[in-house]
Amino acid sequence: MNDKRIQDVIEIENQADEVYQKAVAEAERIPQEAEQEAKKIIESAKATAKHQAQELISQAEAKQESDDILAKAEETIHHNEALAKRHFDRAVSYVIARILSREA
Repeated sequence: MNDKRIQDVIEIENQADEVYQKAVAEAERIPQEAEQEAKKIIESAKATAKHQAQELISQAEAKQESDDILAKAEETIHHNEALAKRHFDRAVSYVIARILSREA
């Protein structure tokens, strides 16, 4: 009967050792998995932030380009208005000169 009890104790110790080894392996695995998952989350966040930054830059560049085009168009309009006024003034002067030369 003693041999049976010794065998039972040895078996229980073996089972306890197996459970302990599994627990140690699990304890080592969990931080590694957590670190890998954290790295994935960080990479995903970086990619999302980079994409959003690129979109903001594109929008800002498009806005700046639109502003530049608008400023250039306004400058051209002002230039053309000034040119038209000078031409109009010269045309009026020419017409007046022609009328006056006919009367003379």
